[in-house]
Amino acid sequence: MNQLFDEKFLRQLERLAILSKRAMAGEIQGERRSPKRGQSVEFADYRNYTRGDDFRQIDWNVYARLERFFVKLFVEEEDLTVHLLIDTSRSMDWGAPNKLWYAQRATAALGYIALAGFDRVTVSAFNAGLAETMRPRRGKQQTFALFDFLAGLAVDGTTDMRTSLQRYAQQTPRAGPLMLITDLLDPSWQDGLRALQSRPFEITILHVLSPDEIDPMLEGDLRLIDTETGRPIEVTADFDLLSSYRENVQRWFEEIREFCSRRGIAYAQVDTTAPFERLIFALLQQRGVLG
Repeated sequence: MNQLFDEKFLRQLERLAILSKRAMAGEIQGERRSPKRGQSVEFADYRNYTRGDDFRQIDWNVYARLERFFVKLFVEEEDLTVHLLIDTSRSMDWGAPNKLWYAQRATAALGYIALAGFDRVTVSAFNAGLAETMRPRRGKQQTFALFDFLAGLAVDGTTDMRTSLQRYAQQTPRAGPLMLITDLLDPSWQDGLRALQSRPFEITILHVLSPDEIDPMLEGDLRLIDTETGRPIEVTADFDLLSSYRENVQRWFEEIREFCSRRGIAYAQVDTTAPFERLIFALLQQRGVLG
């Protein structure tokens, strides 16, 4: 995977950060600023002194003016766990460029941004269940471990987002920003997202599709095979059928956008011909995922 990014592109990624709107519980003090108030050098606010507070945090200048005790509060900086979930079901092995390849590259870029920002990063592949997981890692020195893990992923199985995401929510000890990279070609996608939202994850969906899934260029009598189940279907690809298909795709996109908007989930839809730089340096920044 490391050959997919040259040094210039990696340096550009290092200028970005995974954005988080709320504080998460960190195990150690890191380099990410949190809205929590703790011990650091940057002043945040005052509050009234209460019994048991550290006398060293009393602002004696304020006491001299007001004859009341106030404790100084400082911005706490802590690390986050960034969760990257990548769909490796058989439907991802499709398109030119290939959907899984595009998803691997997006996951690698997001993981590198988080590692360079000194966040903790974990990656899980899913299909009918959770397939493989890279244990949480931290620091740029873990970049090759991240890239090697992603390079070793292969498509297999059908998609069951309800089971996979429910299991992930149940077994993950620490919430945080969560990036879900998938084609969403599973009827249980809403149930899966609801399961994730039972925990305080900040969810972003990167919806990856092949251009021919959005606007198929088909003609005549065809026998199509479902890539996951192997089930065949015979169709006549005429103007009316293709028009109906495109309308259904657009309704599906709108359904996803409305679902995500109501629940505060960031959503970005891309096809695999979209320039990768546009995804990272424009689309995900516009969605407030990167900054």
